[in-house]
Amino acid sequence: MKSAIILREKLAQVDRVTTGMLCTFHFWPGMVEMAMEAKLDYLIIDLEHLTFDATMVAEACAIGRRRDFPILIRPPAAEFTPIRLAMDLGPCGLMIPTVENEETMQVIQDAVYLRPRGRRRPGGPGNLWVSDVNYESWKSTVEDHLVILPQIETRTGLDNVTAIAEHPLTTAMAVGPYDLSADLGVCWNPQAVKLQTALGKIRSAASDAGKPMWMIGDGPQLAKEGYRFLCITEPTMFLQGKLSELNEATRDGGVSS
Repeated sequence: MKSAIILREKLAQVDRVTTGMLCTFHFWPGMVEMAMEAKLDYLIIDLEHLTFDATMVAEACAIGRRRDFPILIRPPAAEFTPIRLAMDLGPCGLMIPTVENEETMQVIQDAVYLRPRGRRRPGGPGNLWVSDVNYESWKSTVEDHLVILPQIETRTGLDNVTAIAEHPLTTAMAVGPYDLSADLGVCWNPQAVKLQTALGKIRSAASDAGKPMWMIGDGPQLAKEGYRFLCITEPTMFLQGKLSELNEATRDGGVSS
């Protein structure tokens, strides 16, 4: 899929910052257009915490396919059926929550690859990826370029981060900093030594494997720290923050001295 190839090519540019957003609280296909107009590089539709209408998600993936804009999905769990169903919706890649070891990576591989490399049975809107349903078409069009981002969110995942980073299926390492901080006993203290040490370990494992690390947070600050694969906002939280800023500025402007 061309959109996956485009994202991979951007990530391969070591001096380039790649930016996107994660849609968790609200999503509609128009957000894809907004992301493109804002010149973001990708969008992730988050199905881990809320279930958006499958037809709507599939249409967003189709927009991405038609416009060569990378749309990824985060399924609700690192399990075969949720991952397989996410693939059926037609994204160019997946961000997988709570990946803990090589066994989890094998589950992911089984769910995203057809036999003989996996156990996936294609279906749904994702079938429109290919012009025919021969195995070689699936492999060359979809599987060989699929973007897979395993998220490290637990101590167990941290212990096995090297093997996860080195797995051939891994495109880039990812982290769930809030969940990881909770598992480390420092929820939510972003500057805690335990969390910062853990983030450094994930980043080093990714670098040693020749892969970037996906990070979410304050985009400009993270870019200064050398991260180059960034999620710079969750749109609903961004809107809330901007509304608060506007409201405060408006009220302050109306106060007479």
